[in-house]
Amino acid sequence: MAARRRSRNPAILSREFLIHNHSDLVSGLVLLLLLGVMFEVTAKTAFIFISPQYNISTPTADGETVLYQSGVRDLLTVLFYFFIAIILHAVIQEYVLDKINKRLHLSKIKQNKFSESGQLLTFHLISAVWGLTTVLTEGYLVKPSSLWEDYPHTNMSFQVKFFFLSHMAYWLHSLPELYFQRVRKEELPRQVLHIALYLLHLSGAYLIQLTRVGLVLVVVHSVPEIVFHAARLVYFINESNQRLLCVLGTVCYTQGSMMWKFINFQLRRWRQNRPE
Repeated sequence: MAARRRSRNPAILSREFLIHNHSDLVSGLVLLLLLGVMFEVTAKTAFIFISPQYNISTPTADGETVLYQSGVRDLLTVLFYFFIAIILHAVIQEYVLDKINKRLHLSKIKQNKFSESGQLLTFHLISAVWGLTTVLTEGYLVKPSSLWEDYPHTNMSFQVKFFFLSHMAYWLHSLPELYFQRVRKEELPRQVLHIALYLLHLSGAYLIQLTRVGLVLVVVHSVPEIVFHAARLVYFINESNQRLLCVLGTVCYTQGSMMWKFINFQLRRWRQNRPE
C-alpha cells in the first residue's frame, strides 16, 4: 500500500484532508469511547463497543467458566476494533515503513508493494502466533476430533471470539485503506478480491458456528502468507540492507505483541470490573 504524503494544509473535509488526517480523526473517536468507560452513566454503553458481548457462565468442576455466543451487538465491537486497526496501520506506516522507504530510495511502485507487504507481514506474524497460542490453549491439537464434535459450536472462549472479531475488523479496515493509501486502479480488483475472500471465510465460519475449524485454517494459511511477504521484502531490499529487514521484522513483531498484551490485559480487567 502506498505511503502517505504530506502537503500544504488542505481544506477541511476535503479529500486531501481526510487522507492526511484520517487516523487522527479516528483516534479522537476511540478516545471518546475509552473516556466513556470512566463514567458510570456511559460505562455500560462503552463496554458494548470495547468488550465482546453475549457472555454466559457455564458451571464446571472447578467452578464457573465464562463462555461467549454470537449476536448482533458483535457488529459494534467489530466497529471499535475497525477504528483500532486504522490507528495501528497508520502508526506502522508512518513511523516504520515510510522511514525505511526513504532510506531504500525505491520507485513508487516498489514503495507501494513494500508497504503492502510490510503491513501484511506484521499482521500475519501476529495472527499466526496468536492463533497458534489459542489452538494450543483450547486443546485442538491434543484432540483434533474436538474441531467438529458437538457441532454447532454455539459457545466460544474469549480468545476464540476476540480472535474472529478483531480479524474481521482488520480486513474491513483494509477497504477504506485502499482509498486512504491511494492504491492504483490497476491494483484495486486484486486487493478487493483478497480482502473479500478473507472476510467471507471469517464471517462465514463465525456465522455458521464453525469457529474451531475456521481458526485452524487461518493459522495454517498464515504460514505461506508470512513466507510470501517476507520473500517480497527481501527482494526489495538488496543484500547490503538485509540487516534492516531483520530490524523491521523484530520491531513490527515487538510492537504487535506489546499492543496485543496491552489490549488483552485491559479487556480482562474491564470484564472483571464490569458492572452487572
